[in-house]
Amino acid sequence: MSKLLSLKINLDKIDKSKLYKGSKGTYLDLDVWINDEPDNYDNDASASLNLSKEERESGAKKVYVGNGKKLFGWGSSTGSTSNVDIDSAAMPF
Repeated sequence: MSKLLSLKINLDKIDKSKLYKGSKGTYLDLDVWINDEPDNYDNDASASLNLSKEERESGAKKVYVGNGKKLFGWGSSTGSTSNVDIDSAAMPF
């Protein structure tokens, strides 16, 4: 069964050097952690910039860029759905 997780990403926290060009667009690698229990703000997940092996080995700290909520297919959920229109012209990349 499919599961839906909705993430909110703070674009101001994105290190633009982490963006890379692919054949179909510009990409950003993120790590998403799904929590066993919601946090104090009822978030079920967190997202951080993906660290390279070298960054991890040098002790670099994760940069958290957003949070998420379970929406569909997870059983009971604390999240609620909302429709958001995204203006792609407002994206900084």
